Amino acid sequence: MKQSHTFLTRHQVSSLLKLYDAPHPKNPQKLLTGYDKAHAHRTARLCVPVATELGHPLPRLKQFEAACLLHDMGRAGLDIKLFGKIWSWAKQEGIPTRPREWRAKYPETPYGQEAQAFITRYKNELFEQGLKLSPAVKDHIAMRLGFAKRLKKCLRPVKTTLHILEIDWAPWMERIMLYYYYPEKLDTAPQWTHQLGEILVACEQLEAYSNHRRGQDYYARSDESFQAAFSYLRQLTKQKIVSQKIFRTMCRLTREGRFTTILRQARGGTLSSAEQQFLISVAA
Repeated sequence: MKQSHTFLTRHQVSSLLKLYDAPHPKNPQKLLTGYDKAHAHRTARLCVPVATELGHPLPRLKQFEAACLLHDMGRAGLDIKLFGKIWSWAKQEGIPTRPREWRAKYPETPYGQEAQAFITRYKNELFEQGLKLSPAVKDHIAMRLGFAKRLKKCLRPVKTTLHILEIDWAPWMERIMLYYYYPEKLDTAPQWTHQLGEILVACEQLEAYSNHRRGQDYYARSDESFQAAFSYLRQLTKQKIVSQKIFRTMCRLTREGRFTTILRQARGGTLSSAEQQFLISVAA
C-alpha cells in the first residue's frame, strides 16, 4: 500500500506545531496545549500528496506544507470547553458560524465586522447560556467569525520561527489559510494559488469530518462518517469552493490507500470493515 509523503523534516514539523501552544490568559504559568495540532498535522499529510499529484514544484510544496500545518493558528490558545459551548449552541440555533455564511444571511454587516455583529445580535442569548461577554468569550467568538484578524495577529511571531527553520514565508500562504472562511481573498490570485487553497479546504474538511473527537468537542455531534465527509466535499464542488479535478484526485488517492493510515488516526486508531470497504471504493 502506498503511503502519503511530505517534505519538511520532523524537526521543522514539530517546531511549527508547538506554535499552537499558548499561555493560559488567566494563568500565564499554565500552557494551553494547542487543541488543533493533530488535526493540522493530519491535514498537511493529506494536502501534500494531492498537490504533488497535481504537479506543484518542490519549493512551493514545502511552503504549502508549512501553511497547512499552520492553517488553524487563528485558534491558538483555544479553550475547547468554551469554544464548544459557544459554537455548539450557535449551530443548534442555526446561526452562521463562518464569515461568508454570516454575510450571506446578514449582508448589511460591514466587511470584517462579523464577530462584532454576532455579539451585538446575540449578546442576550449568550448571557442566558451563561456566557458573559468577557475578553475570553469575545476572543473565542473571533476564532471563527473574526478569523482573518486573529490569524494575522497569531502569525506575526510565526514568521521569525519560519526564518529560523529555513522555510520561506510568502503572502499567499496566509491567503490560502483564509480561503475557507474568505474565498473572495483568492478571486484575483494566480490559478496555482487558488488550487492550493482548494486543496487545503478539501483535505481539512475530510480530516474534520472523519475526526470523532473534534466533531464532538466542537459541535457536540457524534455522526461523523466517511460518507458524510465525501458528501460534504461534493457540496463544496457544487459551490465551486473545490474543483472537480481536486475532488477526483482525492477520491483516487483514497482508493489507492494513500490516506488510509491518516484517516485511521483521525478515527482514533481503528476502522470498521465497512469503513475500509468505503475507502477502497469511494467514487468521484
